[in-house]
Amino acid sequence: MSVAPAPAGAPAMGPRARFVFPLLILAQAAHSAEEYALRLYDVLPPARWISDRLSDDRALGFAIANVGLVLFGLLCWLALVRPRRRAARPIAWFWALLEIANGTGHMLLAIAAGGYFPGVATAPVLLILGAWLASCLATESRAA
Repeated sequence: MSVAPAPAGAPAMGPRARFVFPLLILAQAAHSAEEYALRLYDVLPPARWISDRLSDDRALGFAIANVGLVLFGLLCWLALVRPRRRAARPIAWFWALLEIANGTGHMLLAIAAGGYFPGVATAPVLLILGAWLASCLATESRAA
């Protein structure tokens, strides 16, 4: 089953948004690696809960969840964003908002902890790239 390309006259994702999207997914991969290496799954209850549901080995469950997230992002890029499918814009908005929230959340957790919190080193990159993608999408919508 093929996903339909954007119809003529429909707002398509422009080249800037299509450039930023895979950068955001790569940033999420780096963020996931930081979270894993510094054991976020042991200090954040939601991460612990998800990890424990996926495996008896919490580290493995966390790795499964994060590999799945990054693979989903790559699938979105390969199947929707890169070939300019109709669903590319909504999925790009989803990712932009998700990563803005993710980056912001990690920075707030670090502030609450009074220092480093797993994931905060790469959180600004998620926030910046998520905001850049959102800006590209908003600008392209107005230009269409």
